[in-house]
Amino acid sequence: MAARAGVSLATASRVLNDSDRKVGQEHRERVLRAAQELDYRTDLSAQAMARGMAPVLALLVSSIDDPYFSAIAEGVAQSAHAHGVIVTIAITARESEWELASLRLIRGQRPRAILVSGSRVLDSPHNDALLAELRGFTDSGGRAIFLSQPVGGLGAVRPANESGARELGAAIANLGYHKAAVITGSESLLTVAERTEGLRQGLASLGGRITMVESDTFDRLGGYRSMRRLIESGRIADADVLCAGNDFMAVGAMTALRDSGIEPGRDIAVTGFNDIATAADVTPQLTTVRFPLAEIGRRAADLALDGSAPPTEDISVPGEVILRASCPRRTG
Repeated sequence: MAARAGVSLATASRVLNDSDRKVGQEHRERVLRAAQELDYRTDLSAQAMARGMAPVLALLVSSIDDPYFSAIAEGVAQSAHAHGVIVTIAITARESEWELASLRLIRGQRPRAILVSGSRVLDSPHNDALLAELRGFTDSGGRAIFLSQPVGGLGAVRPANESGARELGAAIANLGYHKAAVITGSESLLTVAERTEGLRQGLASLGGRITMVESDTFDRLGGYRSMRRLIESGRIADADVLCAGNDFMAVGAMTALRDSGIEPGRDIAVTGFNDIATAADVTPQLTTVRFPLAEIGRRAADLALDGSAPPTEDISVPGEVILRASCPRRTG
């Protein structure tokens, strides 16, 4: 390689390994041209051994079929590309045991940084072990950032769940809705607790209240099942608005409503959370709280990959209430 480019081995190494030491533009172009002609590929394993870490950003997500995590991953990938690293993704299925096992495997790859998304879990038996793994990683020179509630003083970039839900509760109460049925994920998820409490506060500010809470998996199927139980038990009659813990659950709930002859937006209002891409495509269009999910992913990756940024910074990103046809103003 160096001989083909007509440079020293040290110069070729600096160019190919993106060293901080400067190389003249002419020599850089000669090395890159020689690499292309010889179809050279950097050995990431060797690079990790030499540097102590590989040019890799690891992202732990709960699911890849949930548009929430897909949007975040898009932003992470944009940042990683700009920083010259690749992204590896581990699926944790919202199981703290899987999350811990994935983290331990990922550390063996010696990534430059690790992003942990998905709500933190209250009273998980794996919380201490997870934190110990992340602290061990940061103590060895890596950087770890949460895309959810921060733990143990590590940095985070996260949606402002409670304030966003509080604004949503006040907005729908102002439209005339005062009895909310909530369908959401497990009560052990901090995201669920934040959004439910914010909604309760927002409704109460204008005389509204939560009349029932039904929990299931934090996805479309969980929304469908929760809604079916409320319908079959007759409890849904005590609500004038259905508030789903996220948009994915709201979409499943609207299907369950229609299957029972109840028209969303006419017979009962429906709200979601996050403003995933399909929220504006369903019928009726879904009232929700919009978060810049790709931007959250990008900012988290930037924080993780920028060695000059404080690794313990906690950034809470505000949301915006988006009122749509699923929640029309009440006239009666």
